[in-house]
Amino acid sequence: MTTDALSGLKVLDLSWVVAGPLIGRTLADFGAQVVRVESSVRVETARLMQPFHGGVQDKEGSALFGNCNAGKLGLTLDLKSAEGQQVVRDLVAWADVVVESFSPGQLAKWGLDYDTLAATKPDLVMLSTSIAGQHGPWSTLAGFGNVGSSLSGFQYLTGYEDRLPMGTFGPYTDYVGPRLALVTLLAALEHRRRTGEGAYIDVAQVEAGIFFLAPQVAHFGYDGTIAARHGNRDAELAPHGVFACRPEDGNDRFVAIAVRDTGEWRALARAMSRPDLAERDDLATAEGRRAAQDELEGAVAGWAAGQVASDVERLLQDVGVPAHLAVTSDDYPADEQLAHRGHLVELPHPRHGTTYVEGPRYALSETPGRPRAAAPALGQHNEQVLTEILGYDADRIAVLTEGGILR
Repeated sequence: MTTDALSGLKVLDLSWVVAGPLIGRTLADFGAQVVRVESSVRVETARLMQPFHGGVQDKEGSALFGNCNAGKLGLTLDLKSAEGQQVVRDLVAWADVVVESFSPGQLAKWGLDYDTLAATKPDLVMLSTSIAGQHGPWSTLAGFGNVGSSLSGFQYLTGYEDRLPMGTFGPYTDYVGPRLALVTLLAALEHRRRTGEGAYIDVAQVEAGIFFLAPQVAHFGYDGTIAARHGNRDAELAPHGVFACRPEDGNDRFVAIAVRDTGEWRALARAMSRPDLAERDDLATAEGRRAAQDELEGAVAGWAAGQVASDVERLLQDVGVPAHLAVTSDDYPADEQLAHRGHLVELPHPRHGTTYVEGPRYALSETPGRPRAAAPALGQHNEQVLTEILGYDADRIAVLTEGGILR
C-alpha cells in the first residue's frame, strides 16, 4: 500500500481567502491532517466570492472556497475570546505546522505569535503570509492579491503602451506566493527532521511577485532600463500576439500565435496564403519582423478574423507554428490534456451532492496526491477536532458551546 508523502504531518491552518489556504490545501492533498479554524460570525471572505453552486451566493456554496480548502477539517472558533485562544494553543501543541495570514501583529495581541508559541514548543514550524511581510514601514498595509500584484509591478506592466494599465486578472500574488511558500515550508520541515529545530517563515506576497519579475529587475540594475507595457508583443519574437477570430454563438474567440524563427514565420505566412510575405528578404530575421510588427500583426489579424479559432489552432500546429485558442471557462472542463492529468476532480458534497475542485499541481509517481474530501462546512468537524484530536470531554465542549466560543 502506498504511503502518502506527508502522512503523519499535522497542520493548524489559521489563514483565509487564497494565499494561505492554498498552502494547507496542498499539504492535505499529500496526506497531512489539516485543521482549519475560522469564524462563523465574521465569515471568511472566500466563502462570499463567486462562482457559486447554482449561481446563488451562499457561504456554503463558493467554488473558490471549496477549491482552496478541500480535504481539511473545519473548526469554528471565537479567536477574540480567551477560551478560543486556549483552544488554539492546544491545537498548536498538537500540530507540527501552523499557517496563518492575519494582519501582522494581530496574533501577538492574542499571545499566539511565533515567539510566544515557540517558547513552549521549540520545534514548531510556523508560516505567516501577508502582503508586505511582518516587519518594516509597509508591514501594516492591508489588502488582497491585487494590491500585491500592483506593488510587485505586474499591474503596471500588463496592458498596452498607449493605454492605462490593465493589470493581471484576479489577485495574482495570492497564487504566486503559496508556490514559493510551500517549498520553503517543506525545507523547514526537513531541517526540523535533521536537527529537531523549528522555524519561522515570513512570506511577503509582494516579494514573491517581484521574484517572478527578476529579469526586469536585473535589467534595470544593469543599465537603468525601466520595463514597460507592450501589450502581447515580445521583446524578441515577432509576430507574437493574441488575435480575434470569427465569433461563435455570439461570443468573441481569440487565438494566441508566437513565431520563434524564420521557418515558423514562413510556415505562418504560407498558411495565411501570403507567399509574398514568406519570400520577403526583410522579414527573414527576427529584427526585420520586429521592425515590421504593425504590418505583420495587421496581416495576421485580417486573416484570423475570418477563421474559426480552433481551425486556426489546428492548422498552425500542424505546420509547426506555436498557436492555441484562448481558452474560456466553457472550454476548460473539456480540455483533453487537463482531463488526462485528472486536473478536475469530482467530490461528494453534503449539501450540493457533488462538487468539483482542482487536483494536485504535482504528479508524484510513488506518492500521488489527491483531494480527500470537499471543503468543510462551518463547524462541520467541531466535535471530531475537539474530542479525537484534543481529547476534550463532553463537559468541556458543552461549556465552550454554551459560552458561544464555537462559532
